[in-house]
Amino acid sequence: MSYVLSGKRSISASTRARVERSIAQLGYHPNAGARALASSRSNIIALMIPLRTDMYLPVMMEIAIAVATTARGHGYDVLLLTGEEGPAAVRRIEGSALADAMILMDVELEDDRLPLLREASRPGVLIGLPADPAGLSCVDLDFEAAGALCAEHLAGLGHREIAVIGEAAAVYERHTGFAERTLNGLRERSGELGLRLLHRPCEGSYAAVAATLARVYDERPGTTAFVVQNEAATDPLLALLRQQGRAVPEDVSVMAICPDQLAAHASVPLTSVAVPAQKMGRHAVEQVVAKLEGRAADGVVLLAPELTVRESTGPRPVPVPPVSPR
Repeated sequence: MSYVLSGKRSISASTRARVERSIAQLGYHPNAGARALASSRSNIIALMIPLRTDMYLPVMMEIAIAVATTARGHGYDVLLLTGEEGPAAVRRIEGSALADAMILMDVELEDDRLPLLREASRPGVLIGLPADPAGLSCVDLDFEAAGALCAEHLAGLGHREIAVIGEAAAVYERHTGFAERTLNGLRERSGELGLRLLHRPCEGSYAAVAATLARVYDERPGTTAFVVQNEAATDPLLALLRQQGRAVPEDVSVMAICPDQLAAHASVPLTSVAVPAQKMGRHAVEQVVAKLEGRAADGVVLLAPELTVRESTGPRPVPVPPVSPR
């Protein structure tokens, strides 16, 4: 019976069926604690996801669910660590039998957890990309390429003045990898294409978006397109533009870097570069399981960005010349 439950040896279909019938009749469930004692492993993967007020929780939870379901498929449970403990959380896992491996999220460019992770005896994988990924296993969307893709799409429609509604200021103050890399990609490609780019952080509330929008038009009245990397800001931005009589996309184009579901169900379906949360979570687990099983794990996996054109982007509006008095 143990071979059927563990899957460690090949069993004939008829034998497997008989054993599974007996298991169902007896109401037997494998004891995870006993398994862990027998193998000197906990069969647990620690997922470190510091929950901050400036984070968009639905995306983080989508990644966490993908991690948990993929881990379960490999026979592991997931321990969720949500405190802002930084290196202390890595030390806690490394110095205890709480978990066999670690997956770290909310990665900063100069993340202070990384020196400990490099020296740890327990395998670790980052969902995110630091400035120096040497000696680390990482999986992330290629956010620099995502930013460049946004610039290319809007330039192709004739736009020349673009505003970026970014994450909350604290995200940039921490030098969070995904936000910094997106901005780098946008700036570099915009420079190559001759675009004027204005970036403004935003808290994401209706009042904050209203203030940011007013500031953008005060500084750059010729702005004809927005790139939004702040999921909470998308609906307020569309509502405010509508209230100001700016039609999307006839008067102004809006695109976002966000989950497909959010983009597709916006009041104006948004052209977007998808954040593949589930794919990122699955890749991270596959990498950490490969390490646990002694197989070679990829160093850095950057997922190629995918652009979906919907109803929110269109050609740059042609300025209407003033009518001369007769």
